[in-house]
Amino acid sequence: MKTRAELFAFFEAHGIAHATLEHPPVFRVEEGLEIKKALPGGHTKNLFLKDAKGQLWLISALGETAIDLKKLHHVIGSGRLSFGPEAMMVETLGVRPGSVTAFGLINDVDRRVRFVLDKALADSDPVNFHPLGNDATTAVSQADFRRFLAALGVEPMIVDFAAMRVAD
Repeated sequence: MKTRAELFAFFEAHGIAHATLEHPPVFRVEEGLEIKKALPGGHTKNLFLKDAKGQLWLISALGETAIDLKKLHHVIGSGRLSFGPEAMMVETLGVRPGSVTAFGLINDVDRRVRFVLDKALADSDPVNFHPLGNDATTAVSQADFRRFLAALGVEPMIVDFAAMRVAD
């Protein structure tokens, strides 16, 4: 599994500008409110899910976005969704609960995780994610975030959670 230093080296190798603020560990969106005041842009919540068919999913949304897991499977075309087991999270994304991040996709070398991106987050610039641990927040521009995903070969499914539909 890649370390934070290896993630940053990947950013450098792909021309992805980034800025990181170290802070005490945060485990829930609500805990980081003071930290967020110091950082512009879209702040995220990230859910690691598994569907009834065994497919793994990573949902990245704005922190204040409401996500209805009972309806989401209809929108993304999955089986019924539940939270993924910690062991699978560690195995695929290289992170533990409280540190789930889209940057963890760097560790999913077998591309077992499908990535769903909130339309509101996709429209935010910059975007802020934990850099593989919940004791820091890393900001990248939306263009650089898309460059990160493209370098990994990850095509996000954009979902308008406000309207709960797949965006065009």
